[in-house]
Amino acid sequence: MEHWDPSVMFRIVDIAAVAANGLLGGAVARAFRFDIIGFVMLAIVSGMGGGMIRDVLLNSGFPVALTDAGYWVGVLAAAAVAYTIDLGSRWADRLLIVLDFVGMGAWTATGTLKALGLGLHWLPAVALGVTTAVGGGAIRDIMVNRIPAVFGGNSLYATIAVIGGAEMVVFQELLHRPNLGMGAAIVTCGVLGILSRWRNWRLPAPVDLTVPRPKLRLGRRRIRRGPLKEQGWTPGEPLTRNLETVTPEQIRRHRRRRRRRVRDRA
Repeated sequence: MEHWDPSVMFRIVDIAAVAANGLLGGAVARAFRFDIIGFVMLAIVSGMGGGMIRDVLLNSGFPVALTDAGYWVGVLAAAAVAYTIDLGSRWADRLLIVLDFVGMGAWTATGTLKALGLGLHWLPAVALGVTTAVGGGAIRDIMVNRIPAVFGGNSLYATIAVIGGAEMVVFQELLHRPNLGMGAAIVTCGVLGILSRWRNWRLPAPVDLTVPRPKLRLGRRRIRRGPLKEQGWTPGEPLTRNLETVTPEQIRRHRRRRRRRVRDRA
């Protein structure tokens, strides 16, 4: 135990998270009845998409997902398993949830730590940590023409990643214990994620407030600002709809009246 390296555990959690998210991508591919190419593509973007976005934004060289063979082994194995086995059973769903949130803690902490190491402020560092955790799932949903689940309407996900990233900032910047921060983020995200699924915790829905239209007063005269339709115009209709067309006969009549008034004055 004296020579135990915590990075080994973090490495195992990292690869397990890649495989778990690859399985989630494969489950989506099975729901849409894709072929093996669809399974592989969705597994890749689900398992490695967030890290690719992070590394491209940081401009720190080739994305780790392109240079780490362990990621490719995990994601391709996940695609093969999802292609051959239906993961719709209850035990498989629960296992994927646990691996997903535990891995999310590792990804959030890794992304935040990498951004801090390159000199970024703690706020964009946390944002990149969250991007690492949720970016792959968002790309996967967009690829199948769905609204990304991270945008809301379900149990907490990105919010938990924010908490994990904030923990990593505290342990790295204030306590200078990055390994301890990594472990704390993994445990916190895992526990909060499982509880949020179990208790169905959600962020508050939008509030519907109606702001009355202001009524202007000039002196004693009250100016009413009602709907445009009541004022004789509806959006989309031409403004000249109610105007009369001037005919040539009306123009000649107007000119005759003008000449007659000039003669009378003379």
